[in-house]
Amino acid sequence: MEDSAKSDELAVAESKSFLGSWFNIKWRPTSMAQLAAAEARVLQHVKSAFESFYVRITGNRRIWTLKVDPKKPEALPIVMVHGFGAGSAIWLLNVDAIGTHRSLYAFDILGFGRSSRPTFSTEADVIEEEFVNSIEEWREGVGLEKFILLGHSFGGFLAASYSLKHPDRVQHLILADPWGFAERTEKAAEEQRARIPVWMRAIGTILLRFNPLSPFRAAGPWGPRLIRRARPDLQAKFVDAFEDFTVIDYLYHCNAQPPSAETAFGHLQIPYGFARNAMLPRMTQLREDVPITFIFGGESWMDSRPGKQIKVLRRESYVDVTYIKEAGHHVYADQPDKFNRKVVWVCNNADRAHQSETTQTIMETSI
Repeated sequence: MEDSAKSDELAVAESKSFLGSWFNIKWRPTSMAQLAAAEARVLQHVKSAFESFYVRITGNRRIWTLKVDPKKPEALPIVMVHGFGAGSAIWLLNVDAIGTHRSLYAFDILGFGRSSRPTFSTEADVIEEEFVNSIEEWREGVGLEKFILLGHSFGGFLAASYSLKHPDRVQHLILADPWGFAERTEKAAEEQRARIPVWMRAIGTILLRFNPLSPFRAAGPWGPRLIRRARPDLQAKFVDAFEDFTVIDYLYHCNAQPPSAETAFGHLQIPYGFARNAMLPRMTQLREDVPITFIFGGESWMDSRPGKQIKVLRRESYVDVTYIKEAGHHVYADQPDKFNRKVVWVCNNADRAHQSETTQTIMETSI
């Protein structure tokens, strides 16, 4: 823990240096205050009453948190974990529908968004443990006991890793187009390479030496314009909420800050897009009484075969694999209504299972 604190102190010292200040203030048109303002604009779409706050964890680090509480104690809370390069406000199309039925928590993963940006280890297994430990400390900080855990993409990888270590806390695990499950084999690597154009592979090979989002920071004052031009697909996903670049600008400010989790993610993966410690073979270690629901985009580039393989491997456990038509990797935004209905259905079933387990425990205790 002391090492994490020293890392934060070093990051602060570097940010105060002349060169660091010049790049942060003069070169890149961003700041934590601008990120906060961009997030506030995004969350104007949310109609539910919510509160936002920091949860302090060890090492003088903080995790930024969004909470919706409709005061329905009979329903299990749900915790939503965003994907790579995003933040809790990315769930703007889902919060109202899901948060109406139960308490909803979303947080910025340590090293992303408005959360602290420490220096992580360079060892994949240690990095994963650092992420999982931060989630567990966050859970203790908000006082949750049992909950439904939903993770998208990289957030799905972390949600699965958390469930392996803390199965007592997870009533149901929902994995939305999760990253990092497929194992890297020569065949899988070739299939992946075949889907990527030659020019993109060439650029990707060069960028392996850098953080994946570094071009947007290196572009300085042109960064916001660059991400708008590079990701018009993201803007299109949220056009029903905002016709302008509100969401894209939020993502720019999320990623224009000094990289932290982004750097850590680089140590977790191997070309092209595989996890060093793939999740698929590890899911046989997940306790049998933790149900899993996979929600894949029907047109996603993400390999969905691990979902079916896990269903075979966990024959004695509940594993459901769902595909949402006309949805890609960002399934929660491509088809938000269908996604929300599926999540609400899963959550309602989790409530019934939890109530049944609670009743059984009471009966056994009475006997």
